[in-house]
Amino acid sequence: MTEFEKLIDGYRRFHANYFMADEQQLFAELSQGQKPSTLVIACSDSRVDPAIVMDCKPGDLFVVRNVANLVPPYEQGGGYHGVSAALEFGVCALGVQHIVVLGHRQCGGIKALFEGIPEGLPGEFITPWVNMARRAEQRVNADFPHLSAADKLCQCEMAAIIVSLDNLRTFPWIKSRLDSGTLKLHGWYFDIMNGAMLNYDQDTLTYKALT
Repeated sequence: MTEFEKLIDGYRRFHANYFMADEQQLFAELSQGQKPSTLVIACSDSRVDPAIVMDCKPGDLFVVRNVANLVPPYEQGGGYHGVSAALEFGVCALGVQHIVVLGHRQCGGIKALFEGIPEGLPGEFITPWVNMARRAEQRVNADFPHLSAADKLCQCEMAAIIVSLDNLRTFPWIKSRLDSGTLKLHGWYFDIMNGAMLNYDQDTLTYKALT
């Protein structure tokens, strides 16, 4: 069986488990619409699937995935605003109560920001995209000059989450909901090497174990 054929086989199991068994009621309800309480901005990395990491069922999460789980600042005008459009729909149409920026260890996008684009990769789109978090890289180099390269990269991955949290606050319809208490922001960092999940504490400005 090829890797692609495994996807087809996986769909057959999904169909059997969710449409032909006891779980069929779930999709009967979901066919009437979605009401997720949480929007997750996650990395495109194949190893960090938010639904699996958080053990969620279909309909639980509204997920936006991109390179390095970055959020651009609010801006109007030209260009294609895929992340902003998803945020607008999740916040204004679905009324989510939580937004989680989910970063992770060994992020290739942050590595490209921190160390440069790997040889042979054009970087036409990746470079300007990850440069959105350039101040995270600058902050880490300034605050942790004596750390090893690997530890600096981890610090940069966590600092980039904070950049995205700051950028979320520039959206007027997010800020108004934060001010009214109907929306909360969370920064989570998943360590794929040991399974730990860290939560950014916005009161102490530090990361702490989620459990």
